[in-house]
Amino acid sequence: MSDSLPMTIPAPLTQAQRTQIINLVRRTARAEILPRFRTLGTSDIDQKSGPMDVVTAADREAEKMIVRGLLAMFPNALMVGEETMTEEKIAALADAEMGFTIDPVDGTWNFAHGLATFGVILSMTRFGVPVFGLIYDPVTDELLIADETSHAHVIAPRRPARSVSVSKGGPIEELSGFASFYNLPEPKRPQMTNLMTRFQRLYMLRCAAHEFRMVALGHVDFVLCSNLTPWDHAAGALIVRRAGGHVACLDGSDYRAQMRSGYLLCAPDAATWGRIRDAMSFLLEDDTKK
Repeated sequence: MSDSLPMTIPAPLTQAQRTQIINLVRRTARAEILPRFRTLGTSDIDQKSGPMDVVTAADREAEKMIVRGLLAMFPNALMVGEETMTEEKIAALADAEMGFTIDPVDGTWNFAHGLATFGVILSMTRFGVPVFGLIYDPVTDELLIADETSHAHVIAPRRPARSVSVSKGGPIEELSGFASFYNLPEPKRPQMTNLMTRFQRLYMLRCAAHEFRMVALGHVDFVLCSNLTPWDHAAGALIVRRAGGHVACLDGSDYRAQMRSGYLLCAPDAATWGRIRDAMSFLLEDDTKK
């Protein structure tokens, strides 16, 4: 990805900077997220676009703490957090020499309802290209991390860091993966329903952090993302690619963090990616022309 940037850049972050960011995310989880897990009342949960799209004090306060910490380290960086985002900020990622995307509590619906399937997602971008990605599970204190110059690694307590690798891929009938059925346009849902029986299994976790984690560790084979948002997808796209996967938009174009439309498909290799793309090509069809 970085070979298409408009200027030559050094390695994304020093080891000391990476450690500072990891420590910031961990401190934030201990201070603002975990104390609120399974302690929220109904009055502590607010709706955004609807009952399935919610926000809590953990989201808001965690984002504030992470943004403060990042700006102390990188005062000129563009910050795009889920809870304070604007479309102008998202579009500005394309021209920002250094941008950060932050999902302070990914999987908020799960978090708000006492499910442990949530996480923190953070990425650094250069001109919209993800060059550093971090996915953190506050419950297990496990961290997935990658940058443009190194393989993806998992860091867990009391265990040495280890590299991670995607699955071996294969034919459609042997693949399992994630596809958010309810994020698809309604006219496409019947076709996706018919397609589901071709795969070994399709899942929905309502949490991009854990979906990308499962793909990067080779536990499932692919993830299809729609309703593109940089705080959900930029870090995971980089981590899966640095775990050996093939990552591209469904139309074949390169993924960029500022993208808001289309579909992102992450799979183990180009051949498997192509099989999934062919099976899901109906998503690219314009129903208004039929």
